[in-house]
Parts: sequence; C-alpha cells; structure tokens
Amino acid sequence: MSVPRRPYALLVALFLLVIGCSAGAAKTASPRVVAGPEASAAPSPSPVVLAPPRKIPGLGPLTRVQIPATARQAVVVTGQGPDLNRSSVVLYTRDDPALGWRPEAGPWTAHNGMKGWTDHHVASDLRSPVGVFGLTDAGGRLPDPGALLPYDEQSGFDVSGEGFLGEPLDGSFDYVVAINYNRTPGTSPLDRDRPLGEERGGGIWLHVDHGGPTQGCVSLPEDRMRDLLRTLDPAKYPVIVMGDAASLGR
Repeated sequence: MSVPRRPYALLVALFLLVIGCSAGAAKTASPRVVAGPEASAAPSPSPVVLAPPRKIPGLGPLTRVQIPATARQAVVVTGQGPDLNRSSVVLYTRDDPALGWRPEAGPWTAHNGMKGWTDHHVASDLRSPVGVFGLTDAGGRLPDPGALLPYDEQSGFDVSGEGFLGEPLDGSFDYVVAINYNRTPGTSPLDRDRPLGEERGGGIWLHVDHGGPTQGCVSLPEDRMRDLLRTLDPAKYPVIVMGDAASLGR
C-alpha cells in the first residue's frame, strides 16, 4: 500500500514559504542604531568670537555717547589740563562700525583757549568749549586747497594784530574749519548767527596756528590744516571731540 503524496507536498510548500519570508525580512531589516561609546559623532564647530569694536583711547562713556552713530571721522583734541592752552590732536576714522575706530593721522601739537577749557563757554572767557561738535563748513583767505567740505574763500578771513604772547596773527585764518558750537551748520564760518545767544560766544574754529594760545579756537600748523581740509569728508559726518583729558575721560 503506497503513502499518499499530497500531505508531503503540502509540508514542503509550507517550509519553503517560511524560509522565503525569513529571507525577505532579513533583507528589509532596519539598520542597527549604535549608541554610547560606539557612536562616532562629528565634532561641533568652535564658536567664532568677534573682538569688540575698537574705542577711541581716552574717552569715557559720557563722551563716547555724544558721538553720533553716523560719524565716521573724529578729530580728537585732548588738552594737557583744564587751565592749560596746549593740546594734542589725532584724527580717527571708523570705516566699519563692527571694527570700530582707528587712528588715521597725528598726534599733532595744537593750541587752545588762553585759559584752558570749560563746560559752559561764554563770550570772552578765553576758554575753549568742551564737547562733541559737528564739522560741516570751511573757508579761508587763501584759495581752496582741495577741501571736501564746502569752502568759502574771501577777504573777510583776513586778520592782523598780535596774540597773547606778542606773536603776529597774520595768516591765522588762511584756512579754517568751523566748529559747530553756537552756530548754524551749512553756512560760512563767518556767519554771525548765534542760536544760543550772543552771550554764549561763537566763532570757534580750527585754524592756522600763530604760535600762541587762542581766544577759544583750536589752532594747528598750516600744513596740518591743509591735511584736514583734504581729508574731512561730509559723507563721513565728521565731528570734533574736544576738551581737557580729565573732561574727555568722563
């Protein structure tokens, strides 16, 4: 009597089906996730540390805050003392606000008011005003040397007589830059408008040094005045920061 073949064939088919499913499962299994010490994580990039913008040396927070954010040129006049008439001038430039200020020219020696400096300038006190002021207008008795600021050439800048030390004043106003203390910006340095009133003085300029102290202006050698006139750029909103060292350091 022969053994029926149908049950045997059914068993073989079931076996092959199981083997096939197992192989398919092996082929589609998810990759093994490695954690802990076996993981090879990529190193994180080091953070970029930017240096703070460079500050103008010698200026304290109360002075720095007066410099407009738009200013990219600053003429810094540092007096030797509150009652002294000698000072030092450095021109600073800020081309990139993220980098801050850098010295461009100087230091140059200069004179200021005969009796030094004051936080409250009044007419005839013989002191230079402390503060931060715009520089928008220039002029002089001599022809324009290549100034970038508007330049007013006229004979009204002629001056004569003697200074406090008996030095001749001739040529002192050959080149001038008006300091925007008690004046209307956008006018000739010779303009007599005094927004704060006549009692608060005016006519405070950068001008050619005559070898002695001034009435309240800041004076530089003639070649340095020419340098400034060719450098101060209205597109860079230049300012002057002026005062004795102690006042500027506040």
